[in-house]
Amino acid sequence: MKKPQLQDPLIRMTAREAVHALKTRQVSPAELIDAAEKRIAAVEPAVNALPTLCLDRGRAHAAALQHPENPPPGYLYGLPVAIKDLVPVQGVRFTSGSMAYADHIATYSDYTVQRLEARGATVIAKSNTPEFGAGAQTFNEVFGTTKNPWNTAMTPAGSSGGSAVAVATGEVWLADGSDLGGSLRIPAAFCGVVGLRPTPGRAVWGPRALPFDTLSVLGPIARNVGDCALMLDAQVGWEPRDPLSLPAPEHSYTDAVDHALAAGRLPSRLAGGCRIAWTPDLGLSPVDAEVVEICEAAVKRLEKLGATVGTDAPDFSGAEDCFQVLRAANFAASVWPRIAGKTALVKPEVIWNAEKGLKLTGEEIAAAQRKRGEITNRLIAFFETHDFLVLPTAVTPPFDHRMRYLEEIGGRKFDTYISWLVLTFAITLTGTPAISVPAGITKSGLPVGLQIVARPRGEAELLALSALLESDLGLAGGVPLDPVAGTA
Repeated sequence: MKKPQLQDPLIRMTAREAVHALKTRQVSPAELIDAAEKRIAAVEPAVNALPTLCLDRGRAHAAALQHPENPPPGYLYGLPVAIKDLVPVQGVRFTSGSMAYADHIATYSDYTVQRLEARGATVIAKSNTPEFGAGAQTFNEVFGTTKNPWNTAMTPAGSSGGSAVAVATGEVWLADGSDLGGSLRIPAAFCGVVGLRPTPGRAVWGPRALPFDTLSVLGPIARNVGDCALMLDAQVGWEPRDPLSLPAPEHSYTDAVDHALAAGRLPSRLAGGCRIAWTPDLGLSPVDAEVVEICEAAVKRLEKLGATVGTDAPDFSGAEDCFQVLRAANFAASVWPRIAGKTALVKPEVIWNAEKGLKLTGEEIAAAQRKRGEITNRLIAFFETHDFLVLPTAVTPPFDHRMRYLEEIGGRKFDTYISWLVLTFAITLTGTPAISVPAGITKSGLPVGLQIVARPRGEAELLALSALLESDLGLAGGVPLDPVAGTA
C-alpha cells in the first residue's frame, strides 16, 4: 500500500478551525465529507478504525441542515464525526462488535446522536470496538483488529480504540467514545489524543437498559483540548428522556479553555493557589518506569506554571475488587439479556463477565456499593485541600495488538483482562470527571497519556488546566499523523 501523505489542508484543520471555516462559508460540509472519504480510503487498510461508513447518509443530513440564527455553544455547522459501534445510528449497521449482531441495522438513533445531529454534526462512520465494549484492546470477530497509527504492530487499547485512531489519523475531526473502566481515556493515551470521561449525566445517553447507571458514560475524543471542549459543548444539556442528564453550564467549555489560555492562569478554588496532587500509581499497581518518568516530567511543567505540586493521593484500597463486582453486575443486567441463547457467537471474556454477575450474592453487591461510597467520600474530602489529582492514564505504553490483554507488569500478574486498567477504573468509581492528555513520547516513539482528575462536576476547571498544560508541552501538533508500519 502506498503510504498516505498528510497534505490536505482540510484534514490538517483542527475541529474548531474546521467549524469556523464552515460557519464563515469558507468551506462546505460536502467538501469536508469528500476530504474525509479520501483520507479514510488512504489510511483504513493500515488501521481498520472505521469499518462501517455511512457517507451518503452524512451527505443527505448535511444538505438538509438549517443553521439556527442563534446557535447553541458547540454548534458544529456540518462537521463530519464518527460514532462508536456501541451507539446506534438510525439506518446504519450496528453490531456492538459481536457476531450475534453482525447483520443488525439500527432502527433508531441514540439520544447523543440525536443531540449531535441537532447541533450540526454529520455522522459519516461507525468506529470499531471490542465485543460489547469488553476488552483491553479493540478487536472483534466481525471486523477484526484496529491498529495503533503510531506503530501498527501495537494496540490502540479499548474499547474506544476505533474512535481514538480515527481522530489521530485525521479520518474525522471528532469522535464519541464510551468509558466504563477507562475506554475513553486509555485509547486517547495510546493514540496521542485527548479523551474526556465527564461526570455521569453530562453527555446525554439513551435509551439504556440501565438509565441510572453511573459507571458508564459517553464523552468526546479529540485532537486537542479545545476540540474536546467543543464536542462536549455539543453533547451537553438537559434531556427529559435521560434521567441522569444535567443542565448545560452557564458558560461554555470552549469559553473556559479560551479564557484560561488568554489569562495564562491555572484554575484554583483555594486561596493558596492551584494545588495539585501527583501519584504515580494510586498505590494500586506497578507502572512502567518510562511512563512514570514522562508523566512526572509533565507534572513538573505545572509547577513551572505556578501550581503547588505534592506527591499525595487518597486511599483507593479495595478499588479493584469493588469495581470487578459492580462491573459484573452491570454486565449481568445489560449484556446477558442480549447474549442469552447466543453464547456460541460471543467471546469468552464477555460470557465470563456476565456469568460472574449472575452468580453474585446480594451481600457481595452491597459490600461493593459500600466500598464505592468510602472511596468516593475520601476523594471528595481530598478535594477540600487539593484542586486536582494527577496520575498516569495507563500502567504501560501501547503493547502488541496480538495480545488479548496485558498479563503482567513489574512482576505483578493480572488475574483478568480488566485488571491492568486499574488506574482508570479506580477513578470511574468516584464519578468525578477525568481527562487524558498527551504527556510525552517514549524512546520507541509511542505516546503516553497523563490523567487529570477534577472535583465533582468540575469539567470547566479540568479543561482549563489541561489546555494550559497542553500549550506548555507543545504536543497538540502530533496528530493527525500517517500510520507508521512497525514491529512489536
